[in-house]
Amino acid sequence: MKVLARRFNIYLALAVLLGLACGCQTGKKTSNAALRVHIEVSPDLTGTSQNISVLRSNPVLVTIKREPILSEDNIVRAKVIDAMGGFALEIKFDENGTWLLEQYSAANPGAHFVIFGQWGKKISDGRWLADPIIGRRISNGTLAFTPDCSREEADQLALGLSNVAKENHKKMLK
Repeated sequence: MKVLARRFNIYLALAVLLGLACGCQTGKKTSNAALRVHIEVSPDLTGTSQNISVLRSNPVLVTIKREPILSEDNIVRAKVIDAMGGFALEIKFDENGTWLLEQYSAANPGAHFVIFGQWGKKISDGRWLADPIIGRRISNGTLAFTPDCSREEADQLALGLSNVAKENHKKMLK
């Protein structure tokens, strides 16, 4: 009986080591990110809205719907593009996100989309990035805005969002 117990322990140890060796991907560095798009609303007493401050250099107080209308789960692609005087983030949404973006932009001209982004490993790496005004109905599913962050931070955010989009696409295919 003692021989079987030792053999079992050896097999167990080998299985654990093999699992650790196969399961670890130490050489692979992935980056994840989050992006939440909220809509500006009138203040209410029901708790569905909240006041936030957008932009670091010249803060603007905005009342937003507490729940985001779009998130990183709706993103197909994110990239940093060159824009007049700097750069912008261009976010392409999936079919559901495109529909939501079109509905909210058509119903709220003159209001603001308020965008929160998070990247990196620390929670402090996330903040309110922009509050672009809704000037027209957006029917192509693409939202481009100038974020309140450095080019390096924007690149990290775009890379992380693209990684999340790829992971979500893989999950949908399974």
